[in-house]
Amino acid sequence: MIKHFKTSASILVLAGLVAACTTGTEESAENAVASNTAEAVPQTREGLAPGLWDAEEASSNMQLVHHVRTPDAFAQPNALWAPAVERALWQAMAAGEEVERPPSPISFANTDLAFTGNRVVMGNWHGFNVFETSGDAAPELILSVVCPGGQGDVSVHGDLVFRSVEDNRGRLDCGTGGVEGDVSDERFRGVQIFDISDLSNPRQVAAVQTCRGSHTHTLVPDPSDENVLYIYNSATSGVRSGEELGICSSGQPDENPETALYSIDVIRVDLTEPENAEIVNRPRIFADRETGEINGLWMGGAIEEGGQESAVTNHCHDINVYPELGIAAGACSGNGILLDISDPVNPSRISEMADPNFAYWHAAIFNNAGDKIVFTDEWGGGLGARCRPEDPENWGANVIANITEDGLERQSYYKIPGNQTAVENCVAHNGNLVPVPGRDIMVQGWYSGGLSVIDFTDSANPVEIAWFDRGPLSADELYLGGHWAGYWHNGYIYGAEIVRGLDVLQLTPSDLLTENEIAAANLIRFDEANTQVQERFVWPNEAVVAHAYLDQLVRGEAVDAGMAATLRAAIEAGAGDADLMAAIASAAEAAGDADRARFNGIAGYLGR
Repeated sequence: MIKHFKTSASILVLAGLVAACTTGTEESAENAVASNTAEAVPQTREGLAPGLWDAEEASSNMQLVHHVRTPDAFAQPNALWAPAVERALWQAMAAGEEVERPPSPISFANTDLAFTGNRVVMGNWHGFNVFETSGDAAPELILSVVCPGGQGDVSVHGDLVFRSVEDNRGRLDCGTGGVEGDVSDERFRGVQIFDISDLSNPRQVAAVQTCRGSHTHTLVPDPSDENVLYIYNSATSGVRSGEELGICSSGQPDENPETALYSIDVIRVDLTEPENAEIVNRPRIFADRETGEINGLWMGGAIEEGGQESAVTNHCHDINVYPELGIAAGACSGNGILLDISDPVNPSRISEMADPNFAYWHAAIFNNAGDKIVFTDEWGGGLGARCRPEDPENWGANVIANITEDGLERQSYYKIPGNQTAVENCVAHNGNLVPVPGRDIMVQGWYSGGLSVIDFTDSANPVEIAWFDRGPLSADELYLGGHWAGYWHNGYIYGAEIVRGLDVLQLTPSDLLTENEIAAANLIRFDEANTQVQERFVWPNEAVVAHAYLDQLVRGEAVDAGMAATLRAAIEAGAGDADLMAAIASAAEAAGDADRARFNGIAGYLGR
């Protein structure tokens, strides 16, 4: 029986628990607040005042336009999760002390985002929320689904929401009571599929059990059948008992060749009957190429003296796929890897890299051309203060690698400036590309380090061009908080704030990013976007795109003032004469790769 209650936001609990669906409530409207303009906020990250809902905000070259608080049923404002307190509890329990363990507030953390139409789906350890984001109005909460189990990362396709569940408390019926015992037929760990076509009656249509649960997942379209999707499931936890799920067994390969370690799951989903989704392969993508041994990559420990203690490569944390190019980038605990996914059921490893400064390879992002990858290192698991002045600048950072004929080659590192404090958890985390033509730009969440936008067009010299930050949750204690992720989508940057809710921001013009470049980026529109599925940007042949290329040539002093004025006038007129086209061709021939592409882009517009 489903009971209905009046609530401050739409809340739905599956399988006979509480459900209520309302829209446009007064309280949700009150929770949507606009920020000050970019000019009104201080331009430094340092010394920002703390607070849960009233922390000081600062930004540079971007501004917060909306903030919507986490729905009440998903918020625990009086029980924030402090890693130090958690460690003390575990130590006391390990010592045999009687400890009353409260529900962990991490069980209510906001996680990743997915986009469909005008909707934003925000994952949460407790379930997921859906917001309507039409026009410039504040996002409106239209649906909440309560289904505990963590970590709750989400993807979307049409009316289907896919969600990762890894905790032992996850239940097949989405109940909130947890699961008793080491073995139970009520436990669920794997990938859920929900149908939200009817917002008043969202349904769980499938629950694919896996041996290590699901920490994150990636949707992979079938290249020849639009009715088929594959899911690459990445799991990071221990292997469940074979008594609970018969396909599962643990151990190292020399003792158990069938171990569920050292693999990923490939799940097939027929979109005409998603309820029949099932695992169709568990490929050994870490195998040694010569011997075939399945544990063929990094086996853990420091690569060099004084370096990080890097994790063993027996799983991937994130896999980012670029379907149009048939490749994927895996951030796989102790290695970054490049995969051939032309046959999505049987991905195969092309190249791999390790790094002495990486503790845990966490996420991966291609540039639009598919010849660079940004990998992130989640040093400390996101629970520690890792962006202080005394922290190594290459630890907990991004590494930028070029894809060459010889494989992956490291070019540089990038980390936000080290001015965060000891009460701010901060490390590299999730992000995606901002589609500025002629440049490789990405936005990224850094937990309590806020959001950072970087230009890595020159992969050897990445530079920050915009940022947004808030003060810590507390002046005295480190609590888990900040931006889990920052993603560009259809003209806005959306930030999933672990405790506080959903942020919506816009880039503002500056010397580092012009109005033309922002306008050209905003021409790119996707009806659907999943953060681990990379879509190729193709810009229309419009004047603002040519102006953006010219702005970049002027910024880099690739053209003098006279040539810039001539090109600007030609773009405005929409055509160039033969002499100008010859001059552009000559300049392009003499330019480096990036500027050559910009000259050619202008020529393409003028000669259209």
